[in-house]
Amino acid sequence: MSRLLTIIFSLVISQQSIYSQVTIENQNDAKLFLEEYLSPMGEGLGAMLNNGWYNSARTHKFGGFDVSISLNSLFIPKAKKSFDPNTLSNFSSNTETPTILGKGEGALVEYNGNEFKLPNQASSISILALPTANIGIGLIKKTEINARYIPNYNFQAGFAGKGEVSLWGIGFKHDILQWIPIIGDAIPLSVSLQAGYTDLSTKQTILNQEVNLNTKAANINIIASRKILMLTGFASLGYSSSISSFNVATSPLNEVQYFNLGDLDIQLPIDMEFQRFNDFRANIGLRFNIALIAFQANYTLSEYSVFSIGAGVSFR
Repeated sequence: MSRLLTIIFSLVISQQSIYSQVTIENQNDAKLFLEEYLSPMGEGLGAMLNNGWYNSARTHKFGGFDVSISLNSLFIPKAKKSFDPNTLSNFSSNTETPTILGKGEGALVEYNGNEFKLPNQASSISILALPTANIGIGLIKKTEINARYIPNYNFQAGFAGKGEVSLWGIGFKHDILQWIPIIGDAIPLSVSLQAGYTDLSTKQTILNQEVNLNTKAANINIIASRKILMLTGFASLGYSSSISSFNVATSPLNEVQYFNLGDLDIQLPIDMEFQRFNDFRANIGLRFNIALIAFQANYTLSEYSVFSIGAGVSFR
């Protein structure tokens, strides 16, 4: 994860060009342009954070628990690897240009009579992966509470600088068939309501500029599952949302400082949010148990599709 963020932030901040620089003084125009370039990263992180919360609709009995490690891998849609500057007011271009996750030659863009060249990007990012440590504990009334965590750790990324990453999340799962006695007893399935909230924070210092990215993601799902011997098949339908904030702060200097994107200069500080709401999602997966050990894999179908695998210990 830290290596991915290093590559992304280094790409954004350290691009150099032989062309003259253009400064956008209108902050609304600057933010709209940066949102097109950066939002696929924030939306993708939000999609990853909303996965890996469950591998069955069954809840733990009181005092039961599970501890697991999961890896959520996001597949970047082709449409999110480029954008058209012509869709933005006051900007025009003869071609599309890569987003932060895309590959190709940066477009020559005109803004209020001035032209600037966006950075060329030699490689694209097709898959993002995020590991999490997870725990679930059974409570009363067929309810369990869930949590996930990545401890705060510092990393050194060579020329690109240093940084830190942390993650935490809280959620629950509740059996809803228990409230429908006759129908609930007749259905050969477990059906639960699940919801979760995750917060991912990163901070990195690159070329004397502090870059912060924070993503908050929430989801709610109806899960159905059926266990046969050692196999549990599960599926769910639900909604997810996320908000990613991107901030580049000034360093302690008296001079005016800028965020550089190719030939484009945007005066610091920058504080932006990318919001994504009511993203419909469908998930299907399979869990395999051997005694207390459980292995699981599932796939979420959405605009940002995610494949998750995990392993852990499950009791009661």
